[in-house]
Amino acid sequence: MRFAVLEFPGSNCDHDCVHTLGTVLRQKVDLVWHENAALPSRTDCVVVPGGFSYGDYLRCGAVARFSPVMKAVFAHARRGGLVWGICNGFQILAESHLVPGALLRNKDLRFLCRDVYLRVERGDSAFTHAVKPGRVLRLPIAHGEGNYFCEPDTLKRLLDGRQVAFRYCDVDGHLTPESNPNGSLESIAGVLNEAGNVLGMMPHPERASEAELGGTDGLALFESALHALTTR
Repeated sequence: MRFAVLEFPGSNCDHDCVHTLGTVLRQKVDLVWHENAALPSRTDCVVVPGGFSYGDYLRCGAVARFSPVMKAVFAHARRGGLVWGICNGFQILAESHLVPGALLRNKDLRFLCRDVYLRVERGDSAFTHAVKPGRVLRLPIAHGEGNYFCEPDTLKRLLDGRQVAFRYCDVDGHLTPESNPNGSLESIAGVLNEAGNVLGMMPHPERASEAELGGTDGLALFESALHALTTR
């Protein structure tokens, strides 16, 4: 399988994703500069990584959505290809309307950098089918604008369409105000598009994919995407 990891001015998790995909999972992976108008041939999955694209000017992801490479990402998604936005990548996908909703400033207006617990809401998506619904993952977050919000009608469509992929929770999987780090609506930490081939999530699975980094819970999500591609 072939993965493409995008690189914007200010990206800082691009090489982490390349390492996980290329070194840990031994897959073909290309680092794609944002000014490229096309993705490498036979790209199966596009990863939009974390960081501070364009310095987070205007709004996080608001400038990056206009980068030339995003037209190719739109086309890839329309063809049914997988697109995975992580942290700033989630913000870029939301600004691009590839996933619904918006990411606002954290409820306490502070940048958060710590581990959180995440409950898997769907175990049948391309990004989660290697984990059972209800499983609790421990993954790190690092963001100042991770407060997920959407309008009531959008929320209804998300819930009716089973588009909520992850929710913040406590170690036992319970949704509590204390376990919601940034004030996200209904503790939402990740959402899918209607077709299920585009995922945006705030926590960083690439930072929890090796025991040397303190945990391997994130690796299950990468393995899910890989398995989904190999069984198509």
